[in-house]
Amino acid sequence: MSADEEWSSVEDDGQASKLARKARDAPFVPIGLAGCLTVVGYGLYKLKHRGNQKMSVHLIHMRVAAQSFVVGAITIGVLYSMYTDYVSQTSSKPK
Repeated sequence: MSADEEWSSVEDDGQASKLARKARDAPFVPIGLAGCLTVVGYGLYKLKHRGNQKMSVHLIHMRVAAQSFVVGAITIGVLYSMYTDYVSQTSSKPK
């Protein structure tokens, strides 16, 4: 093993760098997380102004909305990844 290939514990061990690397690899996951947090924040804001709606019904609606946003973002990410893999495979084939 040469000196260039040695593992160093100093390189990229921070949580911020790991999060940034994961966000570059799968950008739709942080988008889904941000959407989930946005829906939760909106739900908490609207909690006081829900009118005569029951608390349990309001919470169920907010949970479904947050889950839908996350699942939708991840699904779009997977479809995009599959599309780019397919396009790159078909464009690299010789004719």
